[in-house]
Amino acid sequence: MNRNIKVSNAFQIGLLGGLGVLAALLVGGAITSIANLLTYVAAAIFIALGLEPIVTKLEKLGMKRRLAIPTVVVSLLAILTALIWALVPSIASQAAHFVKTAPDLIRGFNDLDWVQRIDGQFGGAITEALTGLGNFLGDSSNWPSMLGGVFQVGLSIFNGFFGALIIVILSLYFMASMERFKKFIYSMVPASRRTQFVDIAEQIATAVGRYVMGQVTIGLIAATLALIMMSILGVPFALVLAAITFLLGLIPLVGTIAGAAIVTLVALTVSPTTALIAAIYYLIYMQVEAYFISPRIMSKAVSVPGAVVVVAALAGGAILGVLGALVAIPVAASVMLIIRQVLSPRQDSL
Repeated sequence: MNRNIKVSNAFQIGLLGGLGVLAALLVGGAITSIANLLTYVAAAIFIALGLEPIVTKLEKLGMKRRLAIPTVVVSLLAILTALIWALVPSIASQAAHFVKTAPDLIRGFNDLDWVQRIDGQFGGAITEALTGLGNFLGDSSNWPSMLGGVFQVGLSIFNGFFGALIIVILSLYFMASMERFKKFIYSMVPASRRTQFVDIAEQIATAVGRYVMGQVTIGLIAATLALIMMSILGVPFALVLAAITFLLGLIPLVGTIAGAAIVTLVALTVSPTTALIAAIYYLIYMQVEAYFISPRIMSKAVSVPGAVVVVAALAGGAILGVLGALVAIPVAASVMLIIRQVLSPRQDSL
């Protein structure tokens, strides 16, 4: 009798365990399927927190919140529209010029002195590869085979635009309902701990908002200075590279290094001297950014150690791509603030 009970209990435990694993797999699959939506929500929350200081400033100047929010959003969209309107013709012109001159540009590599010196050491392998690539691009019969890639790029651009539109709409909603959303979250915390929770939550919201705005400012500075540098050196596709520099500049440390590598590689098409000057510029700029620009702009935000920035950016990028890397940094900043405000004092009191 006891043996039957043990077998029955073992069967029940195994059945419940199997159902638990199945439920976990279903939940994990559901989360994976809506990963992009969760990323959009997280990005919208961080954008709303980033714009919240501006809205608060307008409220202090006497403007009502229901008017301050549309004013901030419309102003931001107007600035972005003006920038896109000013940059798109130049970017399209540069892209068309690149497609037209790409075969001759690649073949012209063979005439560079430094390419010939390196090519001599490798038995003509570089010349052969560049010639083959130039012939491939110059043959119009090969272009249809690349339409699939062009289609994928166009689809990615469309998906990016659609995702950006969703993020803007969600950001507007979160900004409009920020206070009610906070009160709802606070009401779920026990009254005995509510005061401390509200204090920490407000610090996190303020710090993350300042962090987002500060990183956007740093990205604008990096892109502007890079555009000036590339214009002076005559680096091709300067506007396109400046836009890429701004987007990568939103990711601290990792984005600056990636942008520097891209600009330096493009500068190498001009001459090794130009690439060397660009590399030296970025080495100097990264020091200035690390010791002068970032400390001044981020003085009121949460400071995140460089190692944490790298790990968070790599983890977010591996999970959700570029947008995941952007969101991962403010998340890491929030975790650092919780550790400093909650865990460290609690450990010190033991």
